[in-house]
Amino acid sequence: MPASNFMKFDIITIFPNLFKGFLSESLLARAQKKKLLTIKTHNLRKWTADKHKTVDDRPYGGGAGMLLKIEPIFRAVKSLKVKKFKKSRAVLLSAKGKTFTQKDARRLAKYDQLIFICGRYEGVDERVAKYMADEEISIGNYVLFGGEVPAMVIIEAVSRLIPGVVAKEESVKNESFSKNTTKEYPHYTRPEIFVLNDKKLKVPSVLLSGNHKKIEEWREKHGG
Repeated sequence: MPASNFMKFDIITIFPNLFKGFLSESLLARAQKKKLLTIKTHNLRKWTADKHKTVDDRPYGGGAGMLLKIEPIFRAVKSLKVKKFKKSRAVLLSAKGKTFTQKDARRLAKYDQLIFICGRYEGVDERVAKYMADEEISIGNYVLFGGEVPAMVIIEAVSRLIPGVVAKEESVKNESFSKNTTKEYPHYTRPEIFVLNDKKLKVPSVLLSGNHKKIEEWREKHGG
């Protein structure tokens, strides 16, 4: 099944301003103008019920830090999942989730809507992972302050698979971790010779030959 021709990303976070620069620059901004995708941030505090707009509380059983509460996250996910998106998926960003790969990016690109739940502090109430999120994803075996950066990573990886976001489809088909390769072949551009510490660093001669068959063979040999 091909990637969706349109994608809506909804990001649930307590720090929506973290996304301002990310969403207003480069290909993501252009893709939104072209209406190929839309990315919206939502402040979790909007779905709180008390005057202090409380989103976190101490963990039962004791321990360091605070946890994001289940009630506002439940209301947020319920509010953002709309019927017009037939294929919608809620993703919890968590250090203990499944490690994200390019295969996951291709899989998620087939949805119409992705809802990201950005954890903070010591994480979220475990009932969110079990009953509200469709899956739990990590971007690596390390710990960050929250789920906002992982959300950005996944949005970039998924967005570039949506038809039209990347101008040249060949760029997506022949890159690292595409269906036929693990690592992309090396690239070179001008100047042909760059001098570093009296050493001439040259572009491989085959790439200057104009012989497309030999260039293709070289790329296959040096790709992963």
